[in-house]
Amino acid sequence: MQAWLSSSLVRHYPGSKGEHRESLTMEAARGERLSFQVALRTDNGESPIITAAADAPSPISVQIRRVGYVPVPHLNTETPPDELEGADHIPGQVPDPLFPDSTLEASACETHAFWVTVKIPLEAAPGPYPVTVRLTAQGTAETALTAAIIVYPAVLPPRRNFPVTNFLHADALCDWYKVQPSQRQFWSILDPYLADLAAHGQDTMYVPLFTPPLDGVKRPIQLLGVSRRDGRYRFDWRLVRRWVEACRSHGLGRFEWTHFFTQWGAQYALRVYEGHGENAELLWPPDTHSLSPVYRDFLAQFLPKFKRFLRAEGLLECSLFHLSDEPHSDHFNNYRAAREMVRELAPWMRVIDALSDINFAREGLVDVPVPIVWAAPGFVREGFSPWVYYCCEPRGAFLNRLLDTPLIKVRMSGWLFYRTQVRGFLHWGYNYWYKRATTQLIEPFTVSDGLAWPDWAHGDPFVVYPGPEGPIDSLRWEIFAESLQDYALIQAAGIEPDDPLLMEIEDYADFPRSEEWLTRRRRILLERLARKQSAS
Repeated sequence: MQAWLSSSLVRHYPGSKGEHRESLTMEAARGERLSFQVALRTDNGESPIITAAADAPSPISVQIRRVGYVPVPHLNTETPPDELEGADHIPGQVPDPLFPDSTLEASACETHAFWVTVKIPLEAAPGPYPVTVRLTAQGTAETALTAAIIVYPAVLPPRRNFPVTNFLHADALCDWYKVQPSQRQFWSILDPYLADLAAHGQDTMYVPLFTPPLDGVKRPIQLLGVSRRDGRYRFDWRLVRRWVEACRSHGLGRFEWTHFFTQWGAQYALRVYEGHGENAELLWPPDTHSLSPVYRDFLAQFLPKFKRFLRAEGLLECSLFHLSDEPHSDHFNNYRAAREMVRELAPWMRVIDALSDINFAREGLVDVPVPIVWAAPGFVREGFSPWVYYCCEPRGAFLNRLLDTPLIKVRMSGWLFYRTQVRGFLHWGYNYWYKRATTQLIEPFTVSDGLAWPDWAHGDPFVVYPGPEGPIDSLRWEIFAESLQDYALIQAAGIEPDDPLLMEIEDYADFPRSEEWLTRRRRILLERLARKQSAS
């Protein structure tokens, strides 16, 4: 067996060649979480069972997970070879899921890896910490590899004023685990997913107050109980309150509320169900126009009570409100009319929406625009304070986190967000385990494109896999979380966006893609933060 240490920014495919790296040094602040890999390959025709175990001095903690593979039948389109990772291995098996076990069968003539996560508590003393991973194979001697973790005196504080949201699809949890929000089992399943989101740097949660009008007609998933009698509506907030409390218990303190109109231009009213949608009984036909009297009457009754609920629960100042997801220029008039109606009924409501036509912002129709990454610099230049998003697009040289996106590009996310002065990040696909725009579940361990390639890219619909007791993380999700730590490090060190340290970052398609560049600048930031905190 050949074994070696590896950065976390490398994908080891079954056909990857062996290496001879026996040393690895990583630097971190107190309070950071970092990762590396131990890769191995057997070339003698045997398939031994390999067990990994880790040793680290107190108070450092170490977690080992097995890197699993998922089949990817195609490279994503519209991307030149030098912007892809795995071109020599795809079609084929791609490393992505991180299974919570420390044993693997090292199939003959294949490469495998263990993912090692190192958590450095705030009370850790500065200095070097050796982390030793021991591999034991059946019938062979133990192999030990040691990575050096250099802990700086700097303490990494929480990220400030940069909200991050990845939509959690509660309907996918219900369908996969066969539960309903009215059942106790739903909440025990939801809890580890909330914990996972918080552990990966998220602070903002989408609330399925009503069934989210996203990606086709979704199965009813309406936390708000609604009943109608003699033209008057009654609302039951108990499940909404429980969702908020569950999120807050994990430190998820900002909330996005369901879009009030259909996707791509606000043409139709939201689908609202009797009760919680148990019988799929709609309160009005699905083709009810967004400006219809019946829907206006509903909003006129609902919105004042919604504000009352938000104020009573201390949510008004930490809430974000959506109208319609991704309207385009040909939806402009529809969107304007819907915005004017909501502004009349609820002037207190500030609107945030994913849209890339800057005219929506110029006309004051959206308070917080969320353009796609290629459009974001234009919003900043005109003085808006946008968030940013990417999804299946853009591809090519642009930032994304697809299954063939080089991991160093994913790791640059936080750096790009800070340098380009955007104010938040949104992604639609935390756990979308469906065929595109249907209620048909897919098998996430074999399908990664919603059965919609090439329009939907492999790796876009989700970053976690469903496990028996909660989410199974992915390489991409871990690296994205570390990029958000980098954002916090830059912020805490007091670096300005136009600091020379960041000047090589031009935009979302033109930025460094070197691990050496990343390591050098992290070292400078750690030293600056240590000096800054020592002086204070």
